[in-house]
Amino acid sequence: MVLNEMDLQVALKQYFGFSQFKGLQEGVIKNVIAGKNTFVIMPTGGGKSLCYQLPALIKEGTAIVVSPLIALMKNQVDAIRGVSANNGIAHVLNSSLTKTEVKQVKQDISSGVTKLLYVAPESLTKEEYVEFLQSVTLSFVAVDEAHCISEWGHDFRPEYRNLRAIINRLGENIPIIGLTATATPKVQEDIIKNLAITDAEIFKASFNRPNLFYEVRPKTKNVDADIIRFVKKNAGKSGIIYCLSRKRVEELAQVLQVNGISAVPYHAGFDAKTRSKYQDMFLMEEVDVVVATIAFGMGIDKPDVRYVIHHDIPKSIESYYQETGRAGRDGGEGHCLAFYSYKDIEKLEKFMSGKPVAEQEIGNALLQEIVAYAETSMSRRKFILHYFGEEFDEVNGEGADMDDNARNPKEKEEARDSVIKLIKVVQGTNEKFKAKEIVKTLTGSKNALIASHKTDEKSFFGIGEDKDKGYWMALIRQVLVAGLLKKEIEQYGILHVTEAGKKFLEKPTSFMMTKDHSYEEKKEDTVISAHRTNESASDAKLLKLLKDLRKKEAQKLDVPPFVVFQDPSLSDMALKYPVNMEELVNIHGVGEGKAKKYGKPFIELIGTYVDENDIVRPDDLVVKSTGANSGLKLYIIQNIDRKLPLDDIASAKGLELPELVKAMEQIVFSGTRLNLGYWIDEILDEDQQEEIHDYFLEAETDNIEQALKEFDGEYEDEELRLYRLKFMSEVAN
Repeated sequence: MVLNEMDLQVALKQYFGFSQFKGLQEGVIKNVIAGKNTFVIMPTGGGKSLCYQLPALIKEGTAIVVSPLIALMKNQVDAIRGVSANNGIAHVLNSSLTKTEVKQVKQDISSGVTKLLYVAPESLTKEEYVEFLQSVTLSFVAVDEAHCISEWGHDFRPEYRNLRAIINRLGENIPIIGLTATATPKVQEDIIKNLAITDAEIFKASFNRPNLFYEVRPKTKNVDADIIRFVKKNAGKSGIIYCLSRKRVEELAQVLQVNGISAVPYHAGFDAKTRSKYQDMFLMEEVDVVVATIAFGMGIDKPDVRYVIHHDIPKSIESYYQETGRAGRDGGEGHCLAFYSYKDIEKLEKFMSGKPVAEQEIGNALLQEIVAYAETSMSRRKFILHYFGEEFDEVNGEGADMDDNARNPKEKEEARDSVIKLIKVVQGTNEKFKAKEIVKTLTGSKNALIASHKTDEKSFFGIGEDKDKGYWMALIRQVLVAGLLKKEIEQYGILHVTEAGKKFLEKPTSFMMTKDHSYEEKKEDTVISAHRTNESASDAKLLKLLKDLRKKEAQKLDVPPFVVFQDPSLSDMALKYPVNMEELVNIHGVGEGKAKKYGKPFIELIGTYVDENDIVRPDDLVVKSTGANSGLKLYIIQNIDRKLPLDDIASAKGLELPELVKAMEQIVFSGTRLNLGYWIDEILDEDQQEEIHDYFLEAETDNIEQALKEFDGEYEDEELRLYRLKFMSEVAN
């Protein structure tokens, strides 16, 4: 079919309402209409689906679109039906259809109404479908998400591997169009080979999304507070937050809701009705944020997502690129924020340990790339584009200043001599090692592989021991991007010297490097437990005033000071400056009961202090917890009321007794009463109880270490802890 450009423009306007093509679309569409094999690599938001939808509507016969996700197919079918008066124009053929529905689909195809048929690869192996499709006219086959073919892609699906054989059964010489939004050069090669379309014309759009801002922050214990602060700063904007586990998705969505943010969770564990409800709420802007596993977003066509946050770092740069690509599809602002901690990488490595060796090797190679991305201090955009085989000018390129490293550049240092050492070691070890072994060789530390190659006996072993491991890792990353070394993907990341690297050795020039970021967690002095101390971070002057006030209040009530508020609670007040009841309840170890009973003079004192000293209070003060442990809390309270033995309560919840005591301490120290008399009577006689009671009544502190010292081994740690709970319940709560 020969179409002139005018006709194509008319068809584009008629079906989709656009007056002009985007990027490479027009060239792709002409190629498909001409019946040629085509391979399209176009980033998310580049308009991939139009590349097969428009030719399908124009050409004679039905186009088959192979897609991995049912939700994705449904979205696309709805979109195509929206451009036509006839619903039969697009159909899905998969396991979710009834017999009557399948009959209707076949009828529409036979009568020439259906132009697009979306199928999962498995449907194409069903004998009855194959026979039927052999009997009708097919215009072409489009393989969407074609990276699923490659084991080196981030979303490999074994059933995609046999697509070529299946397509051959449908008829001779059916043109194929493969499409993907993320593919490294290795994956591209794999797709073309596997689909046997070596003659395909390749259309590759730039992977650069200049409107996206890339940022990586260290992931701390307060990551929820960091996320809440970010979302509140971007109030009213749509955002997606990705987590790796379903459990975390639900917890974080709850934390956001409790903190006044409209958010819904989304993962594959919800039934289809719930998933579709939450998805629609996000699309219709009834909620601002969706917290999701990666199941969300495939084919979600929301152009104005303003930020994508990764609570957990993803398993590969492809995944990261695809997920961040859901931000700013309309060309407007898109902030991509990832929280990184090496602990998360270790968790991912553990998950992989049960898999076949080859799969583990591939998974680890992909993981090391994402580590490199997170830790690098060079232009993040340049790093990503290099990964996808694309050059980027970090000074004049479009979007050059759109990442945290470009905005806050680290100092560079001359590394010419280090690069010479590095290349010599790669050559000297016969290009058989990955980065890890090269770094060990440079720094002079051995492992089994190095010993087996007798590398430790070579003259260059340890020539870089004046620098640390982090320095050499950073240098390898930058030398790879500069093209002096290359990483052999099929050999799971073995380093080779390139032609440019050999030339550098012959004639060394200046090489300026920047050191990587270090995201190692600082060891905190504070121990977070029911009795943590965090006084160092508190306002010392206010802390003293609060302690004086506590003493005064305790004297009025004739109780020890710790009965009013414990030390960790006062420290937290001196850190966060709560000035009303709502804020006081969020202070460590203060529940509603405690706040009501003792709180008023404390918030009044803090309010006055804040005003007189012009204190700027922290804006993340009220990060409310969801009471994620509220289920356990309720369980403990109810069963203590029923006077059940503590051992039984603990074992029913899979806890050891000390863990149960800890949970009970959190309940009691927050101001809730536990009637533990029945259990205390089992373990301590009347005289013992009286003795411990008198001790706590007179004591300056409720510290158990002090009490143990005082009684000099007369009581066990656990006995004192349990009695303290009874004492606090009766006297304080």
